[in-house]
Amino acid sequence: MNIAKDKVVSIEYTLTNDHGEVLDSSSGKDPLAYMHGGGGLISGLEKKLEGKVKGDKLIAIIPPGESSMNRINTARIIHLISLLITGLILASCTTPQPIIIPVQSVPVKPAPVKHDFEIPREFRAAWVATVANIDWPSKPGLSTEQQQAEAISLLDSAVILNLNAIIFQVRPQCDALYESDLEPWSYFLTGEQGSPPDPYYDPLTFWVAEAHKRGLELHTWFNPYRAHHPSGKKNETSVISTHPDIVRKIDKGYYWLDPAKQETQDYSYEVVMDVVRRYDIDGVHFDDYFYPYGNDPFPDDDTWQTYLVHRGKLGRDDWRRNAVNVFIKRVYDGIKAEKSWVKFGLSPFGIWRPGNPPSIQGYDQYDKLYADAKLWLNEGWVDYWTPQLYWPTRQLPQSYPVLLGWWTRENTHDRNLWPGLFTSKIKDEAGALENFSQIMITRGMVPDGPGNVHFSMKALQRNYGGISDILIAGPYAKPALIPPSPWLDDQAPAAPLVEVDHKAGNIHINWLHENLEDVNHWVVYEQRGNHWTYTILSPENEVMVLPLMIRSEDGLTPPEVLNQIAVTAIDRLGNESERVNISLR
Repeated sequence: MNIAKDKVVSIEYTLTNDHGEVLDSSSGKDPLAYMHGGGGLISGLEKKLEGKVKGDKLIAIIPPGESSMNRINTARIIHLISLLITGLILASCTTPQPIIIPVQSVPVKPAPVKHDFEIPREFRAAWVATVANIDWPSKPGLSTEQQQAEAISLLDSAVILNLNAIIFQVRPQCDALYESDLEPWSYFLTGEQGSPPDPYYDPLTFWVAEAHKRGLELHTWFNPYRAHHPSGKKNETSVISTHPDIVRKIDKGYYWLDPAKQETQDYSYEVVMDVVRRYDIDGVHFDDYFYPYGNDPFPDDDTWQTYLVHRGKLGRDDWRRNAVNVFIKRVYDGIKAEKSWVKFGLSPFGIWRPGNPPSIQGYDQYDKLYADAKLWLNEGWVDYWTPQLYWPTRQLPQSYPVLLGWWTRENTHDRNLWPGLFTSKIKDEAGALENFSQIMITRGMVPDGPGNVHFSMKALQRNYGGISDILIAGPYAKPALIPPSPWLDDQAPAAPLVEVDHKAGNIHINWLHENLEDVNHWVVYEQRGNHWTYTILSPENEVMVLPLMIRSEDGLTPPEVLNQIAVTAIDRLGNESERVNISLR
């Protein structure tokens, strides 16, 4: 194509989204008209343009497969197209050359860039148990002010320890530590089941807001079947009175929902989904309570007989297990249909069945709790797996690394594997060191995305056996990002737009993003000499000031000079954008 200097070159372009819908299009427009209105260029966009020459026109197409196109300002795209056309005009002033515009028909996901320094990835969480007031509130009936002060103290302790998630129990016994039209206010909150806090507030709204303010994920922990715990006090608002047809009285003062009843499954499912719909939570969590622990047979004769009348084919044990299996899958699918980014985690009893692997002895949850935990992991009905591996490394019949190794081999869908630790069992320094060793074993056996969950937060806050001192001086010395969940989303957010300014011996870093809804954290990297450090910031922060030079206190050691910085955006599922690197020397 030969273009004279004084000839007007027109362009045609089409902008579409991932569904092939046309967002904008144009033809016959003077490219120079866009030279001054489009702002800066977006790094890497040139690679995403397809085009061809047709007569005196360059037809540029934004492929629908490029999801990042949906987030880029149209004016900036037009600006880039105009620069390409201008390049053609200028090139035409010299000897005519053939124009070759590569066309990529199938978008290819670029390989991840390897950096000299990568930020640590590890899930560091603690359970906050409300049943029997184990962690929060410290007793029933505290004032709103006292409850909130205790919650903030727990969350601040989590930040000091460089945790990044809290698993908060919101349904200990078919009750609610949040405003609910389905279940009564919890006795463990107010001292009277069905009575709201006074002065009124919604504890879950408060916990979510305060956790997110501190950069912590907040996962809601439900007991799907426990109807009453003997440490509580029941009244006419209890599910025992409101839904007596699905409740069974069992031993030691407990009441339980009948898991095999369809009404139970519908009821508990709606309770979970109500929270998923109404609250900005990061995860849903179930623990190890399915059918109850104990030796007495579960009183479900009527439900079993109804199943047989309808010509059910399963044996009684398999029928019970199937009821739990169906419910687990239904919850997982329901969460993903409502909010795909909300993670579903399970923390079953740590032994699937004795003899798996061969050296393991102990309780048989498959036979006693009717929990086929291995199936749920094998089928990928979870986003993270937290088996309660509550035994020491050297306790051979239930050895921590032996059990963890077995679960890693059963993790056929590569879900996040973050074992639970019995931190509350620590009595002395030896117990604390065992806990520390288990964290390091997890890092070695799950190297690509390790993590652990501590039971419970009280043990960390009260520093049982010096465990918190050991963690903050060792494995939790630096903050970490939560490992990603690529089966839910593997699309990194767009990189931020970064500017730096030198002022009075400091570097002022400012950044913006085209879609703040896709940002859950920022990471600012800084290099001094050959050493990299980093800071994780909440999304409302868009500025940071760093000293250009850090002088030693003794005046003898050479100062540490800032060589370069980099800024990235992290989305809600842990995907990190491309780094925007800026050299300062």
